[in-house]
Amino acid sequence: MLHAFMIKPGLLLANAGYQSNWVEVLSQPFMRNAFIAGSLVAIASGMLGYFVVVREGEFAAHALGHIGFPGATGAVLLGLSPTLGLAVFCVGGALVIGALGKRASERATATGTVLAFATGLGILFASLATESSTTVTNVLFGNLLAVSTGQIKVFALFTIALALMLAVIARPLMFASVNPDVAEAKGVAVKALGIVFLVLMGLVVTMAVQVVGTLLLFALVVTPPATALKLTARPIRVVLLGTTIGLAAVILGLVTATILNLPPSFFIVSYSFLTWLIVLGATREQHHSGH
Repeated sequence: MLHAFMIKPGLLLANAGYQSNWVEVLSQPFMRNAFIAGSLVAIASGMLGYFVVVREGEFAAHALGHIGFPGATGAVLLGLSPTLGLAVFCVGGALVIGALGKRASERATATGTVLAFATGLGILFASLATESSTTVTNVLFGNLLAVSTGQIKVFALFTIALALMLAVIARPLMFASVNPDVAEAKGVAVKALGIVFLVLMGLVVTMAVQVVGTLLLFALVVTPPATALKLTARPIRVVLLGTTIGLAAVILGLVTATILNLPPSFFIVSYSFLTWLIVLGATREQHHSGH
């Protein structure tokens, strides 16, 4: 049964293959939590992901998940919640990257430097915390099947707050993202918007890490909006389409994982990747046909 993955991965792999009771498993409370949590993360990622891609923050988003790694392991070392440590380091890392790299070229260097230091710190904390092996695995690969009701409440509150925040700042943030110099000349608070965006990105990454892990979060935070951008340039459509792609990947990934009794992260990432690949091929074919 799929919930074995939360307890003994070896048992899961030993029983991998078609599961005749998969419909029953889908009705279990932990699966309901997984669907809700995954959907909330897909929605939050879809809303902010457009700005991540437009602002060329893909590398930063990917790096923030790894930067959160020492936060989670350090929290275990101190006897605190790994989620709290993850959030502090993701948001803090975003602010540090923003402070060190004002321009895109500087930001890439700052991101790589902070990422390297954070990874080393994470390895140190993991070696010192004797009970951190499960935390390390969950942070690296995610554990959507172990999401608690408390985490879902936090995800829901943040998703609502994110939607309200974007409703207020979306237009000036778009202006600042596309043409920051002109936006600043027009009186837009470009720096303040940049800080708010980085904080929001750090929190979205914190959510995504708990679903697919640091190694795979790109598939939810960046790939869906990047795929949507190949189909339309209109911001609202990109957000809606990107969110739909993310939701479909989560739902289909969980169902497939249940049927085959395998970890859902792989399937969520695979569906996201396949959608991007199909759209990429279709748009290229259309482009060649146009010529």
